[in-house]
Amino acid sequence: MKIFTAQQIRECDQYTIEHEPISSIQLMERAAEAFVYWISENCNNHRNFAIFCGPGNNGGDGFAIARMLCLKGFDVDVFVDSKAKFSDDANVNFKELKGISEVVIKSFKDVDQYRFDSRTIIIDALFGTGLSRELKGDYKELIDHLNTKSNIKISVDIPSGLFTDSISEEKVNVFKADYTLSFQFWKKSFLHPETGIYTGKVIVLDIDLSEEYISDTETSDFVIDDKIVERIFKPRNEFSHKGTYGKVTIAGGSYGKIGAAVLATKSALKMGTGLTFSLAPKCGYEILQTSCPEAMFIEGGENHVNQFDIDETSVVGIGPGLGQNPETEKSLLQFLKKYSKPLILDADALNIISKDKKGLELIPKRSIITPHPKEFERLFGVTKDSFDRAEWARKKAHELQIYIILKDHHTQIITPDGNVFYNITGNAGLAKGGSGDVLTGILSSLLAQGYSEEDAAVFGVWFHGKAAEFAAEKHSKEAMLPTDVINEFGNVFEELNKKAEIKL
Repeated sequence: MKIFTAQQIRECDQYTIEHEPISSIQLMERAAEAFVYWISENCNNHRNFAIFCGPGNNGGDGFAIARMLCLKGFDVDVFVDSKAKFSDDANVNFKELKGISEVVIKSFKDVDQYRFDSRTIIIDALFGTGLSRELKGDYKELIDHLNTKSNIKISVDIPSGLFTDSISEEKVNVFKADYTLSFQFWKKSFLHPETGIYTGKVIVLDIDLSEEYISDTETSDFVIDDKIVERIFKPRNEFSHKGTYGKVTIAGGSYGKIGAAVLATKSALKMGTGLTFSLAPKCGYEILQTSCPEAMFIEGGENHVNQFDIDETSVVGIGPGLGQNPETEKSLLQFLKKYSKPLILDADALNIISKDKKGLELIPKRSIITPHPKEFERLFGVTKDSFDRAEWARKKAHELQIYIILKDHHTQIITPDGNVFYNITGNAGLAKGGSGDVLTGILSSLLAQGYSEEDAAVFGVWFHGKAAEFAAEKHSKEAMLPTDVINEFGNVFEELNKKAEIKL
């Protein structure tokens, strides 16, 4: 799914109005109908709605939503700024709403005396995607007041006070939603930690905006959705053999950190690699051979890896539990000077490279690196926020001609040509040591199986998150382990294969 800027979203609305054709007020009606349908399907235990409407078209959406909810038998109170001058479309819907006697229209100043009982849902329709300045005065005070309420809160299209494409320079006052029902698109601000905390669960409602505009309009930001995944996934060929699915060598482990190499190796095996090797120190031999009997062991040292003797036909994933012993550091840098094929670099491999900025130049072109924010900082320097970090990563991915997987709540895959793919699978259960090692195994396996570097990165991150969702269902986000994530790979593949069969 493409991510558009606020300006592109406005252009998409206008293009739809001109080419469908449909009037702007009818398009507003369509958006309100989609919103109310979701409410009707998901909020059956709540009968009361307090809807706060601003002066623009977001407020117009709110007025239309209030009318429709009332007609469905819900109790609705609408709050407005009594001094506001409404936009043309908002004014049309406000006049229509005033003709419905069952809807009580109140002023913002009445909110202090309003009784928010436990069955009341607060709907935020104050400001939409066109907001470009900080909220002040009565609107700031209103949002501060509403944020103190424990009621369920739902935002129309975007939480009021939030910018669509950027982060505010100052401390902001933003409506803190439990749900955001976004029209047609994810917004960039939903996907970054500093701003995404205000959205709650994001639900994207299809309001049939112009497919032609969406298809023809260029962007460099995307959300990884089912269409992208279904395009990438390659069902297993019945007439294949182990040579069809390539070789992987996981290079990692050191005394006390063999578990990381085990997780990456198990992950590569479970993803379907034809042949899997573990290059690890001798101290991990029995552990790896016992826990991963399907993988072959290559001794790379005594208590740490000090030699990278790797088959040139094998895809290499380096880093899990590797450690930063001086001999390991020296051997890794020597290996990278001679190696030119794309590989996966994670954890201590990245920490070793970051010690000398010339180390970045040793990363083979089209390789995939997987830094978390602190590792990214060591590699490329400090950035002021996650928006700035993503833009800096975009520049560095192009400069070095590599793929950067920026680990985060919504992990970003940045490509050498400047595209950013945001992942929306996964959960906080992945915030545990070992999760990154599992991802390294996934990426290495996909690359070995013939997926392109971009497809391996995009599909691999999505797959990792999807398996984590299955694991959380069984064990909870708190109790799930990286091994539980690996054990759910089969369920993810089963789901993908069923979809592939239906498509055929």
